Amino acid sequence: MKELQIEIYPHDSEVEVAHKINTMELENWINHLTYVRGELKNLVGFYNAQPIEKRMGQEKIIQHFEMKKVDNDVILSSLINFKNSRTAIAECEDTSCDMVFLQEHEKCRRMYLFHIDKYRKLKDQFFSMLQGKFSASKKETMIN
Repeated sequence: MKELQIEIYPHDSEVEVAHKINTMELENWINHLTYVRGELKNLVGFYNAQPIEKRMGQEKIIQHFEMKKVDNDVILSSLINFKNSRTAIAECEDTSCDMVFLQEHEKCRRMYLFHIDKYRKLKDQFFSMLQGKFSASKKETMIN
């Protein structure tokens, strides 16, 4: 993960500061979704590595992970496209131009946060399911 170095100077206007903060935030979202992409790949790989009898009845949650992978890639692509379009910010000559970028950033923020919230809930559900399976197999081992 590359680190973005952005300086905020005392002479920067409020709009310039907002754009710089948004740039850092956008870079963090992109890095996070790149990490989530790898994590989803690992979770699906973990599931597929299980013996078929352990996978029975869990197909639905893995289908949700597969759909999240697609969603994640679409959102990641959207954020990268937005990041690339932000080079035009320097050409803004009026407030309405700046507002377009600020509004688009807010739209991206809502999209990112919604996606991450849904992903975390799905992951929690998956780990709860695993924990239940481990607890059940522990009880079986103790009985035998």
